[in-house]
Amino acid sequence: MTRHVVHRSADVPPPPYDGHGYRRRTLVGEDDGSVHTGFGLCELRPDGRVGAHVHSYEESFHVLDGTMILDLPEGAYLLADGDYGLLPAGVPHAWRGAGETVARWAAMLAPVPRARYGYDTQAVPDLPVRSPVRIDVRDPRTRSFGHFEPGQMDPGQQSQDLLAVSASMRTALLVYSGITVKMMVDSDLGAVASTMFMVQYAPDGVAGTHDHPFEETYLFLEGTADAVFDGERYRLGPGDLAWAGAGCVHGFANAGRAPLRWLETQAPQPPARHSYRFTRDWDYLREALES
Repeated sequence: MTRHVVHRSADVPPPPYDGHGYRRRTLVGEDDGSVHTGFGLCELRPDGRVGAHVHSYEESFHVLDGTMILDLPEGAYLLADGDYGLLPAGVPHAWRGAGETVARWAAMLAPVPRARYGYDTQAVPDLPVRSPVRIDVRDPRTRSFGHFEPGQMDPGQQSQDLLAVSASMRTALLVYSGITVKMMVDSDLGAVASTMFMVQYAPDGVAGTHDHPFEETYLFLEGTADAVFDGERYRLGPGDLAWAGAGCVHGFANAGRAPLRWLETQAPQPPARHSYRFTRDWDYLREALES
């Protein structure tokens, strides 16, 4: 049984654009053995569009490059580099191209779309075409969106000005043993099936081998990682992606002298307790009992 997948940046070539200027490169899906995670990279040309539709899964997104417009029943929003958000199951939405370059974003789908049910997506009547507005992370009316800047990963730069563009205390950094985590999409943003967050390792950052009862994906954005998945070792860099299924024993170390950063997702959402089972803790117990 497959419990992990690794894709080099060139492993999965993008499909051709459809007739509306849109394409999606699927990196994790049913064929990989995933149950809870669909993950891909989407691209939309400036004159492209994705018609109004709904799906029976939750979708989280993070804009990597360019700008695009997201149409929702309550309004239209102009999204740009660093913006992220949540589309709950059953919410009608559509995408429109904007700007002068191709827009590119990462999309996390939970649970995994099923081919036998039309990938759990249904077209719906067109939404009204409105002039888009930029999201405002401090506006309570746009609580399903947020914005990320790489500077937010620096524990020494958590000024009030910087925190003002990361919405609230809920996006405060978690810092431990050379690892910094900034939550983006979770239950506080309205997600029920998954999470999405940014992870950064200092040059000496290490996460020992562990496993958990949920699936994770890792889209590497900056730096070089030494990763192990069920005993198989990989050197991963920008553009590479990995997926760890439930029960896959995995760990990471920064293999370079510069920060290592990736976008990470989890599905389903971790339980409140006993989310992580670290190898070293149980090895310690075994040695203690033997002595």
